[in-house]
Amino acid sequence: MPDTRRYRYKVFKWIACTLIGVFIVLAGIAWLLNVKSRPILTDRIKTLLYKSTDSLYTISFTKVSTNVFTGNATLQNVKITPDTNRFKQLIALKRAPNNLYTVALKKLVVKRFHPLTLYREKKLQVEEIIFDKPEVTMVNQQFAFNEGRAPRPIKSPYEIISKNLKEFSIKTIRFKDVSFKYVNKNVPNSVPFGIDDLNITLTDLLVDSTSADDPTRFYLLKDILINLNNYVYRTPDKMYDIKLDQLDFRATTGRLRINSFALVPLYDEMKFGKVAGYARERFDIGMRDIILNGIDLPLYISKQELWAKEMAIANGFVSVFNQNGLPGKPQENKIGKFPHQLLQLVRAPILVQKIQLKDVNVNYSVFNSESNQRGRISFENTSGIIKNATNLDNIKAINPIMEVNLNTYLFGQGKLDVNFMFNLTAKDGAFSYHGVLHNFNARVLNQITKPLGLVRINRGNVDKLKFNFKANDSGTKGKVAFSYYDLSVALMKNDPEKDHLVTRGFLSFLANALIIKSENPGADGKLVPVTVNYSRPSNSSFFNMIWKSLFTGIKYSIGITEEKQNEVRKHIAKFKAMRTNHLQRKQKRLERRIKREREQNEKR
Repeated sequence: MPDTRRYRYKVFKWIACTLIGVFIVLAGIAWLLNVKSRPILTDRIKTLLYKSTDSLYTISFTKVSTNVFTGNATLQNVKITPDTNRFKQLIALKRAPNNLYTVALKKLVVKRFHPLTLYREKKLQVEEIIFDKPEVTMVNQQFAFNEGRAPRPIKSPYEIISKNLKEFSIKTIRFKDVSFKYVNKNVPNSVPFGIDDLNITLTDLLVDSTSADDPTRFYLLKDILINLNNYVYRTPDKMYDIKLDQLDFRATTGRLRINSFALVPLYDEMKFGKVAGYARERFDIGMRDIILNGIDLPLYISKQELWAKEMAIANGFVSVFNQNGLPGKPQENKIGKFPHQLLQLVRAPILVQKIQLKDVNVNYSVFNSESNQRGRISFENTSGIIKNATNLDNIKAINPIMEVNLNTYLFGQGKLDVNFMFNLTAKDGAFSYHGVLHNFNARVLNQITKPLGLVRINRGNVDKLKFNFKANDSGTKGKVAFSYYDLSVALMKNDPEKDHLVTRGFLSFLANALIIKSENPGADGKLVPVTVNYSRPSNSSFFNMIWKSLFTGIKYSIGITEEKQNEVRKHIAKFKAMRTNHLQRKQKRLERRIKREREQNEKR
C-alpha cells in the first residue's frame, strides 16, 4: 500500500513538472513572438499608412502592446498627421485630395490581425480597428483638378504596398464618440464647425490588385455608416437650442434618417422679445421622421455639397410669434430675408430635388399692444411638395425656379390650396403666389381680426377666396376674389377699466350700414374682384407680408376701402359736432334755469 501511494505521488509530480515546463516554454515562445512582433507590427503600420497615402500621412504612438495568440494590439497616444510640404508637392502634381485630416486619440485597438498570415503570406488582415474618442479635424480646400473624379484613389495603393504586402484588409473600422471639427478653406474668415459624440463605421476596407477598380467600392470601402445621438447645439445669439435625436446614415443606400429635429427657444413668448431687446420674431420648430434619399456621399466628402434626390418630413410644427408692443430693432431691415433669399445665403451648397411635407402645422401669432390680446392664424395638416430647393449656381442656370405646392386647412376648417414660384436668381427676391381658400364659417377669423384688427365677425359664410399675387422686396401686387354671404361685423375697442374688448355700438351700426357689403356677388350676381397694391415696410417679415396682402384684399372686398373709411370718418365727425352742439345747448338751458331759480329765490 505505501509503495502504491509513493508511485502515484511520483507520477503526479512528473506530470506537474512536465505541464509547468510546457507552460514555461509556451510562455517564453509567446513572449518572444510578442517581443519580435511589436517592431514588425510597428514598422508595418507606419510604412503602410505612409506609402498607401502617397507619403502624405504619418502615424506616431508612444507604446504598442500585442498578444500573438489573440491577434490583438493596442497603440497608445496615437497621432495621424499630414505632411504639409508633401501636400504642397501633391498640389503641384495635381494629386492632392480636397480634404486634409488630423487625428489624435489616447488609444487605438487592433483586434485579430492574424500575425501568422502576415508572416507567411504577406497579407495583413485585420478584423476590427477601434478609434476610441478621437479628435478629428478636417480641412477642406477644393481643387479644380479634382472635379469629376471618381470616388477612388488617384494612384492605386496596391502599387505602393505591393513590395511588402500582397493584401491589406480591415473588416470593420469604428470611430466611437468622435469630436469632429470642420474647417472650410474655400471661404475667407470662415468659422470652424464642431460636433461631438459622432459615431462612424467603415466596413470592408480592401487593398489588393483589383479593389481600386471595383465600381461597388468608394475609397476602397464597401460601406460607411454614420450615427449621432442626442445632439444639442446652442446658437451663437444664445436664444435657441438646436436638437437632433438619432441621426443615421448609410452610404450604400444614400439614405439619412433623423428621428426628430427641433429649434427650441430658450425663453417663453412674452419674455423672448424682452431678452432680445426688440420685437423679434420667435420661432419654435419641431419635426419628426425626416428622411433624405439619394445623398451623394463622395460629392459631399470632396466638396461639401449636399445633393439629395428626395426629402420627406412628417408630423411637425412651425410656430412664429411676435410682440409688436416692443420697440423695433435699431436700423432693422428684413429686406433680402424671404425664404428663397435665405436659402441662397446658406454657405453649404445644397440641392434637394424634391421635398415632401405631410401633416405639418403652421401657426403665426402676434401680441397686439393696442388690444392687449394675442391674434393668431393657423394652417393645420399642411402637406405638399417643394421642388428644386438649391443654392447652386450651375443648377439655377438650368432651372432658376423653386416651386412650392401646398394644401392645408385654415384654422383646421377651410381647405387652402396654394402655389409659390420663387425666383432663385432674382436680385429683388421676386416670387409669385396664387391659391384658393374653400368654404368655411367666417367667424373662425375672429381669432385674428378681433385682436389685430379690432373687428368682430358676428356672422358670415365664405364660399371661396381666390388670390393671385406677384411680389418682391418692395411689396406685392395682385387680385383677390372673395365670395361670401350674410356678413355682419362689430367694431371693437379696448376698455382698460373692464380689461377686455367692448363693442363700439354706433360705429358698428355705421360700418354695417355704410361700409360693409353683406354679400359678394351682390344682387346682380356679379363677383367683384379687387386689386391690391401692398407696400411692404422694410421691417416686415415674409409671413407678415403674405397675411397683410390677403387681409387687405378681404377688407376691400367687404367694402372697407379708404374712400368708405373716409366717408365714415365724415359721418363720425358730423355726429360728434352734432353731439357737441347738443351738449352746449343743454348746458346753456341748464345755466338759464339755474339763473331763473336764483332770481326767484332772491325775490322771496
